[in-house]
Parts: sequence; C-alpha cells; structure tokens
Amino acid sequence: MELGKKFAVLLCAEDSEYVKKKYGGYFGVFVKMLGEEGEIWRVFHVAKGEFPTDAEIGEFDGYVITGSCNDAHGNDIWICKLLNLLNKLDAMKKKILGICFGHQILGRSLGGKTGRATSGWDIGVTDVHISPSKLFSSLNLPTSLHVIECHRDEIIELPAKAEIMAWSNKTGIEMFRYGDHIMGIQGHPEYTKDILVHLIDRLSQRNLIQDDVAISAKAKLGAYEPDREAWRKLCTGFLKGRL
Repeated sequence: MELGKKFAVLLCAEDSEYVKKKYGGYFGVFVKMLGEEGEIWRVFHVAKGEFPTDAEIGEFDGYVITGSCNDAHGNDIWICKLLNLLNKLDAMKKKILGICFGHQILGRSLGGKTGRATSGWDIGVTDVHISPSKLFSSLNLPTSLHVIECHRDEIIELPAKAEIMAWSNKTGIEMFRYGDHIMGIQGHPEYTKDILVHLIDRLSQRNLIQDDVAISAKAKLGAYEPDREAWRKLCTGFLKGRL
C-alpha cells in the first residue's frame, strides 16, 4: 500500500458519453487499473488547457499521459505546453508513464520522431513481443503479451539513450523506457473490449476509419483476450518504483 502517494493523470482526450457513464471517464479507467488504497489521484484536462502549475508539479510522485485523437507530431498550443511540462518532469526525474498518444509525445519530448504509421491503422488485440529486460525480471513475464491497440501514428525513431522494450509485427516501437523514470506503451493496457468497440464506432462515425476496417476490427476481437493483469502489474510496478 502506497500511503500518501500522489499521482496525476494528464488527460489528452475528450471523454465519450459511454466511458463517462460506465467508468467515470478515462480518468476513472486509469484509476481503476493503477490506483491503490491510500493514494491520491488527480486529473488535469491538458487538451482543454488545464495544466499543473510550476508550484504543483513537484507534489506528484508520478504522472500518466493518456491517449488522444490528436497527433503527437502536431503543434497545437496545448501540445506545445505539454512538451514543455514533460521536459521539466524529465529534468526532475519524475516517473512518467505514457499510453498511446502519451507514449508518442514522450518519444517526441526526448528528441525522437513520430508520425503516421506506414502500415496504417492498428485496431484490435495485438501480440506484443517483450524484450528480456532486467526491468521486468521480477514480474516473470512471458515473451509476448496481448494488448488492445487503436492507433494510426507511431514513434518512428527514438534517441540513442532510450531502450526499446517491446515490438510487434506491425509496430517497431511498442514500448520503450528512458532512464528509470520514463516509460511509453503504444497499446492501451487500460482498455476493455467494450471501450474499444465504442471507440471503433466513434471513429467510423467521424469517417476516420472505413466501414470495412471497423467491421473487420470488431470481427477479430473474439480471437484473443488482452493480458490486462500482466500489464497492470507492469504499469503499477514501474510507476510506483517496485521493478
């Protein structure tokens, strides 16, 4: 039990009505996966311009950056502010866990390159190959894990000091770490299949994916289950310094 520890979720997406009603928004989804008794969790709606102040950033033991419909290679005002914040947190050696967009924006903040994936959208449950790293030795992880994915962008290149921790047949950098304080995961360990189904519908309604892609993605969902408990242990272990 991590008594008194404080964590911040930097929310980079708008909550769908479904996720709000069922989970209390994406903040609720992340707290359900990562939160433990005695901890304090707070959300900052960074995509709406809500950021922790310079006086506040030192108060938190760790930060989680969520997914987003925005591009990590974009230059929206809030994205530039987020990059500035991440540079400060890196200098302070604060624990930072980035998920999907969060993974990509972390890579960019460290000097890496992000952009559209040449292989197109990756939507569904993906088999990710895990690097035999000392970081994960205490978890006794298998050599591959299934994770829910929903992205069309990726990290194309990382700085030399970053270590690639996982890859898949579709994405070369599925997970990375930088020092002992930064880790990015391209997939969505926090997602459940019902969240993904509703997201596929939203992407289809907005014409961001074609109907045949949506139908195919849904049809394949029954084939594999995401290894949510293994991902939870990995994420909480990293964020709370147990690995």
